[in-house]
Amino acid sequence: MHVLLIEDDSLVASGIQTGLNVYGFVVDHVATLDEARAAMSIVSSDVVILDLGLPDGNGLVLLKQWRARQQDVPVLILTARDAVPDRVAGLEAGADDYLTKPFDLDELVARLHALLRRSAGRSTPVIAHGRLRLDPTSRSVTFDDQPISLPRRELMLLEVFLQSPRSILSVDQIKDRLYGMSDEVESNALNVHIHHLRRKLGPGVVETVRGLGYRLGDPRAIQPPDIR
Repeated sequence: MHVLLIEDDSLVASGIQTGLNVYGFVVDHVATLDEARAAMSIVSSDVVILDLGLPDGNGLVLLKQWRARQQDVPVLILTARDAVPDRVAGLEAGADDYLTKPFDLDELVARLHALLRRSAGRSTPVIAHGRLRLDPTSRSVTFDDQPISLPRRELMLLEVFLQSPRSILSVDQIKDRLYGMSDEVESNALNVHIHHLRRKLGPGVVETVRGLGYRLGDPRAIQPPDIR
């Protein structure tokens, strides 16, 4: 899942980026309102972490602009401003959650997972698709309660499809969620990851929609070859 981190403190940003990477998030970091506007115009983020005190203005200005334009990406405000009026102002401006600094990384991750569940219309932390289960917190996958070992990028790819089970996703939409803006990506990288995912979980786990992209396959078509 792709996170846009808007934070002007480079040390804080580096710590968040490193920590979230461990939990399977792809994080792009920007430090100003202008950089955030540019980033939102070229990448599709699943969630935004927004600081308020930025060098070129208040983060609430940007948040209000997004909401006025019907941009409904989940936004978590992360700030040192802990007064009740600040919290109220942030939530009324359109934030989905509000966390104050200093903070615990595990709590930040839990809140991000909760926002993603809410935006996907789920109430439980584990994502289920037929007999397949993915736990975003433990980064584990099972089929009929049997563990399936997936490399980091393939697990991220599976999570992208499970988060949007009824959607046809274009190649660009998938790449936005798998790679950061600064990542160097081979032209055939996505095809390779999909091939490996099909080999691990069965050819029907991902369907190709000609001319449009890919979508999650029927749960009955998912059958890991090593589990019968």
